[in-house]
Amino acid sequence: MCKYKMVCLDIDGTLINSNHKITEKTKDIIDIVANEKKIHTVLVSARMPKGIIPLQNELNISEPLICYSGALIVDKHSNVLVNKVIDSKVIKKIYDTSKDFKVSLSIYKDDEWYIENLDKWAINESEITNISPEIIDFNKLIKQLENQNSGANKVLCIGEPEDIQLLYKKINSISKEDINVYPSKPTYLEIMAKEVSKTSAIEFLCKEFNIERGQVIAIGDNYNDIDMIEYAALGIAMGNAPIKVKEHADEVTFTNDEDGVAKALERHLIKLS
Repeated sequence: MCKYKMVCLDIDGTLINSNHKITEKTKDIIDIVANEKKIHTVLVSARMPKGIIPLQNELNISEPLICYSGALIVDKHSNVLVNKVIDSKVIKKIYDTSKDFKVSLSIYKDDEWYIENLDKWAINESEITNISPEIIDFNKLIKQLENQNSGANKVLCIGEPEDIQLLYKKINSISKEDINVYPSKPTYLEIMAKEVSKTSAIEFLCKEFNIERGQVIAIGDNYNDIDMIEYAALGIAMGNAPIKVKEHADEVTFTNDEDGVAKALERHLIKLS
């Protein structure tokens, strides 16, 4: 009998390949894992709900979605289970700081994506996720959030690697006590509330499903996946992951262009069961 009861899968660089597609082999293996073996298969991503739901439908699974790296969890009916936000005053500080750098800034709240300018970075992100952002003056948006005594689930900065690194250091120096900041890839800087992590969201679902840590598998490819890879009883890094990510994993599978997820799940949940 298989000891694992939950599989947590990152999306970009993990579940989907370089063409932003889920391969047929991966779909077939996940169908066996989720629908035949009844193992909870949860998508865990920095994406917004609208960027995850089509993939979940494609996989024919109906588990809760972990969005914004754990800042927002919604169930299959889009009911909100967890909602953690960055305070509007902190967002204003991030926004003002970003003006000194050549980066594209996005603000995400609930299931909405806001930008000020439709630059090349925003266009590329829109093409990857198949989602169109709302263009709005950020001072106006931040004021609205302040009046609502609210905030945003995520702030995303996109730019050249050298600009992202400089901004990373700057933001960490001014707001480290309020936010969780990490580069999810060389050109992306993800910013969430301090208490947000993929692991905190997985722990929440473990309690909901009555699942123990020793029954969790997590697979990811980048720095924002390290915490869940370390947390899981079996933490697997993709073959395309940076070396520092691989160092935190129990094992390394093939790349996302070599059906790495499918091969890992087949090995641990099908062939060994």
